[in-house]
Amino acid sequence: MNTNASPLATVDANATPGIEPREPAYAWGQRVIALDDLVNDGSYPDRPLDALLAARGSLGEVVNIGHAPELNEPVYLVQFEGCVVGCLEIELVPAPRGLLPETEDVV
Repeated sequence: MNTNASPLATVDANATPGIEPREPAYAWGQRVIALDDLVNDGSYPDRPLDALLAARGSLGEVVNIGHAPELNEPVYLVQFEGCVVGCLEIELVPAPRGLLPETEDVV
């Protein structure tokens, strides 16, 4: 056994040292609006590639938040009418308060 091995040898080689994941701008349950047409990038194999999933201006609700390490950016799963779409922050804006009653379902 090599007792001179560096403790850094076990660190993930793909990790970017010193860079913390960006905090999400939106929260679970927050209503958002699509800034552009959101199309199928292959995530929905039962739908044609480039099929419209949510039109520009569609209202949705954040149902989950993940993180894309290669972009160091949050990824939002947004429930739009008919499907859940993975979105980046630049594809969304917060829905104005009062657009719909808070008790009304999005779907």
